[in-house]
Amino acid sequence: MLMSRYYNLCNKNIGRPVQIRTKDGREHRGVIHRVNNSHVFLQPMPSNLGGYGYGYWGPYWGPRPGFGWGVALGSIATLALLPLFFW
Repeated sequence: MLMSRYYNLCNKNIGRPVQIRTKDGREHRGVIHRVNNSHVFLQPMPSNLGGYGYGYWGPYWGPRPGFGWGVALGSIATLALLPLFFW
């Protein structure tokens, strides 16, 4: 039941920046790239955005296979949507 709530929430917010805290206390920040039945896949967010503003990650920005990491939906304790400008 709880897992399906995070599945639906993640699907509705693909492309948005999020912060996920897992049950073991780890925090993950990234942009939701894709979601399947067991994992949400995040693309990393740059730690220093420089003067370009949000969204400039270089010429190769975009969904690529194998880019980012997955977080198991069953391990999510909290999921928070981050504002567009977060510095």
